[in-house]
Amino acid sequence: MSAAVGVDPTHESDDGGALRTIDELATAAGLTVRTTRYYASLGLLPPPARRGRMAWYDDTHLARLEMIRALQGHGFTLQAIEKYLASLPADAGVEDLAVQRAMLTSWTVGEPHELTRRQLDQHAGRRLTDDEVSLIEDFGLLRRAGEGAAERFTPVHGFDVAVELLQVDIPVEGMRAAGEAIERHMSALAEELTRVLHDEVVEPWRRDSHSREDAAQLENTIGTLRRLTLEAIVRGFQRSANKLITQSLDRR
Repeated sequence: MSAAVGVDPTHESDDGGALRTIDELATAAGLTVRTTRYYASLGLLPPPARRGRMAWYDDTHLARLEMIRALQGHGFTLQAIEKYLASLPADAGVEDLAVQRAMLTSWTVGEPHELTRRQLDQHAGRRLTDDEVSLIEDFGLLRRAGEGAAERFTPVHGFDVAVELLQVDIPVEGMRAAGEAIERHMSALAEELTRVLHDEVVEPWRRDSHSREDAAQLENTIGTLRRLTLEAIVRGFQRSANKLITQSLDRR
């Protein structure tokens, strides 16, 4: 969890957590005050506590801002984030928000960035034709927004692989078929593994009382599980492919 940067320790919430001014809240969340106020105006943050003429924000407000940033990094629009936050219990605390954020945080490294057409070519390492850009978009590894001079491109994790595949001498339909097979099986696997993580790790954790430090530790644990899961998937595919090759050789 983020440290209480610049917080006056004499200001505490009813549960003993730190209270922050809007400036302190923005600093702790790594945002500008203007952006923080904008999120509040959209209803993404609950109303602050009022003490006299001052507005005070607690750790729950900070946790919600961290949730917003995590969801944006995952590619969610503010409209989708607003809808998701509205679905959470009104009394969702810091620990519960931390768990939600850990479950929803992207499995990829780094946040997606919008690029101009020229920057997209630089990112690809070569000049892409319009047909190649459209094909990568069809594969679901590139998002396009805007038109003309305002057109922007957001590479999705796997974009680099698609660029390399386009230079391999195999039919486009073969690429499509392979991509569809991967997407079909990976979607089913992701759904099942997410259910296991929820049922066997998150729900048992929620049944007991935990501190903010425990919630931060759970986030780290889920991050480690993600890394190990990705490694297990790659190695599992290698084992299955080698087994298939061995069976094929035995039949021959």
